Amino acid sequence: MKQDKSPLSITRKWVKGVFCYALMILLAFFMIAPFAWMLLVSLHPSQSPIPTLDQLVPTHAQWTNYPKVLFNPALPVSRFFLNSIFVSVTVVIGQTVVSAMAAYSLSRLRFKGSSTLFFLFVATMMFGSTVTQVPVYLLLQNLHWLDTYYALIVPGLSSAFSIFLLRQAFLGVSFELDEAARIDGASELAIFWRIILPLSKAALATAATFTFIGVWTDFFGPLLYTTSTSMRTLEVGLSIYHSAFGGTNWPLEMTASMIVMVPLLIVFLFGQRFFTKGISLGSIK
Repeated sequence: MKQDKSPLSITRKWVKGVFCYALMILLAFFMIAPFAWMLLVSLHPSQSPIPTLDQLVPTHAQWTNYPKVLFNPALPVSRFFLNSIFVSVTVVIGQTVVSAMAAYSLSRLRFKGSSTLFFLFVATMMFGSTVTQVPVYLLLQNLHWLDTYYALIVPGLSSAFSIFLLRQAFLGVSFELDEAARIDGASELAIFWRIILPLSKAALATAATFTFIGVWTDFFGPLLYTTSTSMRTLEVGLSIYHSAFGGTNWPLEMTASMIVMVPLLIVFLFGQRFFTKGISLGSIK
């Protein structure tokens, strides 16, 4: 079938391409504008009012606002930041390992009731996390884990979504590789570690990225499970930042918001190339 290369057809394609790019640029602007506004406000002098649009770009950028927030003597923001980093990284590693092992057993091992068990895992995704907050709180209270790192880490080590995502990825790996490895004398652990995981890097990176974002932005869990200031995470700790100066200090509050957001942007930029491939694993087998 010959392609239509008439001037009218070429003009239509050109106009369509220009329109699509213009629309994407407009959408990108609306998405980036709030972050740019937040950054510019954070660079204004402390105690300044919210600037108008014509005064949004500061004359002299106050980069000292960032160490001022992190090392504020009235509030241990640096401790909140370290708590968030430690908890997020630990949960990402632990949840990825646990979910990968569970997904391997549900996708590669044949045992009675595996389909029913997987259905129960998926069924838990129908309920919001707030449904289990009270039982989890009572369990942590009975274990005397409240206001400890155990309370912040252990409940996040399992995830039905991560198990589902990794199971679909593992099902996409040819079973003939397993059989060939078993013939060569490889154990299940060797197959899991040397074959399945290296061939599922996109799904692992996607699951880890979503986990990090979920843990980093979690507010209600750390608020419920911790009571002392030293155990607060960044999301919870900065919720009381408003009262640290006895009033609203917009530049410093925007600085605190930027500190919360920057790690998420870094993780997203490094993991974005795995998103499309990882998310599509559920529909391609």
